[in-house]
Amino acid sequence: MIFWKYHGLGNDFILIEDPDLKAPVDPDAVVRLCDRRTGIGADGILYIRPDPEADAFMKIMNSDGSEAEMCGNGGRCAARFAYHGGFAPAALSFETLAGIIRAEILQDRVKLELPPASRPELGITLMLDGVPYTVSSITVGVPHAVVLVDDLEGCPVVTLGRQIRFHDRFKPAGTNADFVSIKDGSTIAVRTYERGVEDETLACGTGSVASALIAGVTRGMASPLSVITRGGEILTVHFAWKQGMPVELFLEGGADFIYEGQFYETLT
Repeated sequence: MIFWKYHGLGNDFILIEDPDLKAPVDPDAVVRLCDRRTGIGADGILYIRPDPEADAFMKIMNSDGSEAEMCGNGGRCAARFAYHGGFAPAALSFETLAGIIRAEILQDRVKLELPPASRPELGITLMLDGVPYTVSSITVGVPHAVVLVDDLEGCPVVTLGRQIRFHDRFKPAGTNADFVSIKDGSTIAVRTYERGVEDETLACGTGSVASALIAGVTRGMASPLSVITRGGEILTVHFAWKQGMPVELFLEGGADFIYEGQFYETLT
């Protein structure tokens, strides 16, 4: 079976065109294919299928075999893949578990519309490693818990992120955990522990949007915001507010093709 490898700012994905719904989607197969030593290696797999309501349907599987509702970096990669493959125009739409999203190819960048976000829940206190942390919660297709920190480089993202991800406060589904520092009036830096990957990733699209929205509502930062990811690349987040709710959410950044290959039946 043919696959394509893409990445969005270091968040990497296996893309499979699956018009006949025959690609391996069971959790064990996904885990094996995403394994970086014995498989292809990726943070997740994106299955692109026909859809009656949009240009395509995007099924998102995390590297641990779980299914995700939405992925910002993955969505940009899928849009680039569909456009390069010739089965979608430069302005296209995808059906996801979080609803229909739109994207636009802008030369070396892709601008992706995010599904409507939830109303931010602010001022949640969690005890992590015996220390109280103030956390804000918001869902941008998938749930995120955002923590503003002074020392982002010294922050134990994996240790604290895992505690937040599995905290009783966010059960049963769990949450992604984003750690944010304010760089200036229009720039933030973000590190994310991703649910489903169960580790820190080089970039998280929905995490960048969630972090920008929390920075906007708690620190009065205005759209658009530049988001420096762990990999050093920059995403641009566009947003507005209407009656306390975030609206008009767009994520803009790179989405790059790496290589094409094929995997064999023994892997699946």
